[in-house]
Amino acid sequence: MGKPPVLFQSKLLCFSLLYLFTSLFLALYTSLSPTKCLLRSSPFDPLQSPLFSYPPSYGEHKYALPTARPACSSPVLFSDYSKAIEEIRDLCANSSWSSPSTLPPPPPLRYKKGRDDNFGGAFSARERFSYFDHSNDGVEVPCGFFKEFPISMDDREAMEKCGGVVVASAIFNDHDKIRQPRGLGSQTLASVCFFMFVDNATARVLENHNLILRNSGAARKIGAWRIVEVAGERLYENPAMNGVIPKHLVHRLFPNSKFSVWIDAKLQMVVDPVLLVHSLLVREGTDMAVSRHPYYVHTMEEAMATARWQKWRDVDSLKKQMETYCENGLQPWSHNKLPYSSDVPDSALILRRHTPTTNLFSCLLFNELDAFNPRDQLAFAYVRDLMSPKPKLNMFDVEVFEQVVLEYRHNLKRGGAASSAGGAGGMRRTKRAGSPELPGNGSFGGGCQKYLEEMWG
Repeated sequence: MGKPPVLFQSKLLCFSLLYLFTSLFLALYTSLSPTKCLLRSSPFDPLQSPLFSYPPSYGEHKYALPTARPACSSPVLFSDYSKAIEEIRDLCANSSWSSPSTLPPPPPLRYKKGRDDNFGGAFSARERFSYFDHSNDGVEVPCGFFKEFPISMDDREAMEKCGGVVVASAIFNDHDKIRQPRGLGSQTLASVCFFMFVDNATARVLENHNLILRNSGAARKIGAWRIVEVAGERLYENPAMNGVIPKHLVHRLFPNSKFSVWIDAKLQMVVDPVLLVHSLLVREGTDMAVSRHPYYVHTMEEAMATARWQKWRDVDSLKKQMETYCENGLQPWSHNKLPYSSDVPDSALILRRHTPTTNLFSCLLFNELDAFNPRDQLAFAYVRDLMSPKPKLNMFDVEVFEQVVLEYRHNLKRGGAASSAGGAGGMRRTKRAGSPELPGNGSFGGGCQKYLEEMWG
């Protein structure tokens, strides 16, 4: 038997070649990986095959909006998929998981009941603010549902049976396309509920494309999503406000769920929701996780952009809202608010533990949206800073947000303008709100003058 070639007789050379090829493989994997801000302990988790094939007539807006973010300075480490799903299941099975083992679980939140022509109850500012200090667990908190949420009994029963993690979204007025989640592990569909709320207008479009059947008698599903039709005309005139109900009152629609992931329909999830919940909530020990806004830090910056870009056309209402908050304690963001790193979230993706504190925050925030408008970023910091007890909030990097979801354009209506009826509505990527001379900025003065002076230094 002959000797190996001289080239391979040097151990140093062999180790060098092994190191070279290993480095090239890792570099290639890193360059091709779409998750530069996410680290996975195992990149080879078992994934589901594509969940659904859409007809060509429905497959518009195929390309996601581009992003140009550098790699983030604090990437998120994902646990092994099997470990994460096992831990989430254990937490969901333990009714007292939300409290330390040495303390009794906190009592559940009690909700005010009654009948009203308005779904939210139409409370005055003084009445709404009186519920911010929840030191008495016996007080009933207003939290919508003062008129019936109009869905079928079959859908209602299915929602009540969802006892673990729920992923929810909504499309009203045919504002977006239904997009299937990607990157799901092999056990996720059996462990996580996916619910898409649509109104009659959206349901008709889905029927026209033969994606769902009317009066079929069976649960209507499109891939992972169970479709729940809502008679939106019996709730709010503004379709965007109807979308706020499943977005911020998900804990009431799914009373037995322990975790929820809200995702605006303009987004497509590309990371398994179990990994998201485990990494952004459970490992962080927080009640809620939401991305920081890519540009704004102060609430007033978002209010100015809302007026300037006509995300909400009633500027007088915006002015009244902001002056009400300024006069009742709203402050610009400062380091005194740490660990909250911003006053403005990108609320297109929200992860929650359904604890009494998180549920209270959701109820109080919804009441403000019901009183003013569905722009939830405007009331976010006011409710968060003045409520008691305060939620444990993880405001993660924008770069993380852009790695776990893909964003698409809204559907274009006749005339070429995007409808304002979807979850967020309007443009998300806007220019920075700067000086008071810019259109829309001069409207916010009066009671907010001190706020503006502190914000601009």
